[in-house]
Formats: sequence, structure tokens, C-alpha cells
Amino acid sequence: MPGSQLVNRLQDLQYRVQVVTDPGELLVGDGRAGPMLILADLVSTRADICALIKQLRNGPATAHVPVIAFADDSELALQAAARAAGAALAVSDSALLTHLEQFIERALQVE
Repeated sequence: MPGSQLVNRLQDLQYRVQVVTDPGELLVGDGRAGPMLILADLVSTRADICALIKQLRNGPATAHVPVIAFADDSELALQAAARAAGAALAVSDSALLTHLEQFIERALQVE
């Protein structure tokens, strides 16, 4: 995944970006100054990101935070697992940069 490209693209779109190398850091805190959106790479870390997404969905301080999960085109089962865990979107990494603005807009829609 073009990780640095993703960070650069988000910054170009005027988003404040914080890269988290320990996914457990997302569960820390009371949620007041937390993220407004999480982009989760499903394969670049050894952590079980789908379990983390489920924890985020079940946490009162983080349940509202949309997650866009992404993985390689060949990881369709992993993308489906992320959706089942509660990701707002699970997309291929090849589509992420191309359609980033649309994915963010869709994930942030209030239902």
C-alpha cells in the first residue's frame, strides 16, 4: 500500500493526519480528542485489525468513528471480515487513493 502517498494525499486535502503504529492506541482515551475517521490497513500490521474494529464499534467513546479498511485486491475475505466487524467501508488499496475523497465523504455521512 502506498502509505506515504495516502498520508500526503490526506494532508493535501487539509486533513490533520496521525499515523498510529500500535493499533491499540486507538482504543485509549475518552474519545473527546480522538479521530473523526480511521483508515485501517488490514495487512501491514500483525495486529488483528478486524478485532480492533469490532472493539471500536462496541466502545461508547469510539462507536461513532467511521472506519475505512483497505487491503490488497486479492484479500477479498479480509475485506469482508472488516465489513462484518463494523467498518463503514472496506476497499481495495488500489482504489483507495483514486477514490479517497468519495470514500471519506461516504464514511462520514450521518445515517
